[in-house]
Amino acid sequence: MCGIVAYKGRQRCLPFLLNGLAKLEYRGYDSAGLTILENNQLATYKSVGPVSELAKLVSPDLAGLSGIAHTRWATHGEPTLNNAHPHRTWNNRLVLVHNGIIENYKAIKNNLKYKDKLASDTDSEVFLYAVYELYEQNNDLMQSIRAVCEKVDGAFAVVLLGENGQMIIARKGSPMVVAYSSSGSGIFVASDSLAVSEYCDKIIYVPDCSVCDLTNGLDKFVNFHDWSPVAYRIEDVSLEDSGADKEGFDHFMLKEIYDQPSCVDMCLRGRICDDQIKLGGFLGYENIFATANHITIVACGSSYHAGILAKYFIEELCGIKTSVEHASEFKHRVNNSIEPKDIVIGISQSGETADTISALEEAKSMGALIVGITNVVNSSIARLTDCGIHIRASREIGVASTKAFTNQVVSLLLLSLWIEQNLSTKKVSNSYRLEIIKELGLISSKIQNYLNSDHDNIQNIAKYIADKDNCLYLGRGICYPIALEGALKLKEISYIRAEGYPAGEMKHGPIALIDKDSVVVTLLNNTSQYQKMMSNIREIESRGANVICVGIDNELDVYANILIESTLDILSPLLSVIPLQMLSYYTAIYRGCNVDKPRNLAKSVTVE
Repeated sequence: MCGIVAYKGRQRCLPFLLNGLAKLEYRGYDSAGLTILENNQLATYKSVGPVSELAKLVSPDLAGLSGIAHTRWATHGEPTLNNAHPHRTWNNRLVLVHNGIIENYKAIKNNLKYKDKLASDTDSEVFLYAVYELYEQNNDLMQSIRAVCEKVDGAFAVVLLGENGQMIIARKGSPMVVAYSSSGSGIFVASDSLAVSEYCDKIIYVPDCSVCDLTNGLDKFVNFHDWSPVAYRIEDVSLEDSGADKEGFDHFMLKEIYDQPSCVDMCLRGRICDDQIKLGGFLGYENIFATANHITIVACGSSYHAGILAKYFIEELCGIKTSVEHASEFKHRVNNSIEPKDIVIGISQSGETADTISALEEAKSMGALIVGITNVVNSSIARLTDCGIHIRASREIGVASTKAFTNQVVSLLLLSLWIEQNLSTKKVSNSYRLEIIKELGLISSKIQNYLNSDHDNIQNIAKYIADKDNCLYLGRGICYPIALEGALKLKEISYIRAEGYPAGEMKHGPIALIDKDSVVVTLLNNTSQYQKMMSNIREIESRGANVICVGIDNELDVYANILIESTLDILSPLLSVIPLQMLSYYTAIYRGCNVDKPRNLAKSVTVE
């Protein structure tokens, strides 16, 4: 989960590199570094910590026209200066930046002639020296890279820069783009279009298992297995990258929480017409969904919680059996249940989540119809899948997902309603379906009403929670996935141990942890399970714990109430998740945590 930026052209590369790194810092912020070809020498600068520390080290007078840069999230080796990228050979003839994991690096390392020259603990430096040793023999950098790529197991996106100005890229699995401007100012390389979009109007998503020599401009992409040309598309740079500004908010997370009403509106726009759901990404697939016997959802983190909600939606509205799987476990099961013509839905904000990509590839190899729910139009998952939905949440920078989660839930509800309208045998009444559609149109205004309200109550609760070590979140039915999501948000950014549970499971273990120092967040909606949830609350209070209740009832006799507006139960997650996001945010603030860059986490998990 690292960020790569490179430039080769007719302008000074330093401003491009530093600006690109700053925009990619959400991908990794343990350390950063850059190398610029300056006066026929490879000048390398590295720092531990954020990109701002690197910027202090680099002379603003550097005038080189070629360079590579990297911001790191540690996978192999601690975040130290030696482990920071770029890595260079001991004689400074070749430097490399890398995103991914080389799984067989130990075997490659054992066969290196220059293994005593290794200065880091990383798999990336092993890749560099494997290339260099071949290059030293044949003086052909392209052939050397190709040979190493063939024997490497794992995922990688690499850029190599030589002392003679030669720049070569290679990719397998990990995302990488090449971009340029029609004005011909130069060639940019990055892990994410966000790093280069302000300079470029054309972009290429680097084909998998390919290498390309950029030394004299954009050359052909060739497959590193058989040296055959690889087809690629030149596309216009998307305008989606405009979301990378805090716009006056203290943190991206807070801005993105407040973005949610407009994002929900954008997600719904043009997709509901005359009470019918219109999903252009599914044209021609109506009968496949209408006759499906089983749907499997694969996802990680917050996307997994959205997937659990989708299971509720699909089974309630459509009556189609739905399973939700952790993508990280799916591929490694000895016998999974996927059969030809099954439907497998992958959910990923970035569309680059390595575990989810791997799960979808496995399902595709078994003949399943592959569906993508992503926030990035040209992401790896969007290109891999047969059909799907762009959730339209705009760029999300904060590591803890907020607006993307909400828009995933809205998108999955739209998909469920779309499937339902194509069924020959209806599971729900038309009046209930129309009620959902009508109420869905009001959700953004209800979210906005909450965001416009006084948040003193949330902040007071956050101050109380900030001194605690543990927190339990409980919900029943459709509230349970929001208990999971609320707990995840709290642990991600405040580092408080938090667990989400189905409330009915409390007596089967978690109740042993409850005492007078415990904090329990409960989720209530106006369902037939309301009284059962109230029984759980009284059981918790009888053991001295303090209960915080999120729901439509503001008169409960508990430690604190967080009021949300009334809506249909099936839509209640979209309202109850907002105060939990706010609660996590303010708790992290009171604990002095870095909200947008929580320790050990990266926004886009591009390694398995």
